[in-house]
Amino acid sequence: MKILSHPLYLAPVPLYARLFATDGIVFDGDSPFTKQTFRNRTVIATENGTQALTIPIVHTGSKQPMRDIRISEHGNWRHLHWNAIVSAYRKSPFFDYYADDFAHFYEERDGFLMDFNMRLHAVVCELLGLERTTATTMEKAKNDIENLRHMAEPTALAQTVGYTSQPYYQVFATRNGFQPNLSIADLLFNMGPEALITLRDSCK
Repeated sequence: MKILSHPLYLAPVPLYARLFATDGIVFDGDSPFTKQTFRNRTVIATENGTQALTIPIVHTGSKQPMRDIRISEHGNWRHLHWNAIVSAYRKSPFFDYYADDFAHFYEERDGFLMDFNMRLHAVVCELLGLERTTATTMEKAKNDIENLRHMAEPTALAQTVGYTSQPYYQVFATRNGFQPNLSIADLLFNMGPEALITLRDSCK
């Protein structure tokens, strides 16, 4: 069994929990891009609560496929995103171990959003030790694909079938309580190698 997903920006933990329980992921780059989704947005935990980080895009039409969406370099977003991530996770147990693996994404320029998201996904899987196949072919005709494209919508995460949020250590949990369904970066920086245990237990 594989899962079918839109290419998401540092996707939420529930998607990686479902990936843990399957053989691989197929990314849909053909469907039209939709605003206000995790395609170009990720959510992290900060001292003052959760914070959404949104990548600006060059959007030229309502029917434009995800694979054709270009990243806009206006607004110095890379600097703002990385500063927000550093501020949120510099005191987390594993930030120093993984920071260099992510920092260069916010220094280099990528033309297409899908390419940027998929390169981040590959790094996340490598750091997690989550060896799963990755493809970009829809494979609609096959019966061994679980359609999880709805998980690009923030309101859909709590209703994800086969996933139960498992609390894990978060830097600001004492102040704000546990924040579920955040970016996979939150789990990785806080739990390191034990992130896989959280993903496993979330699938029970």
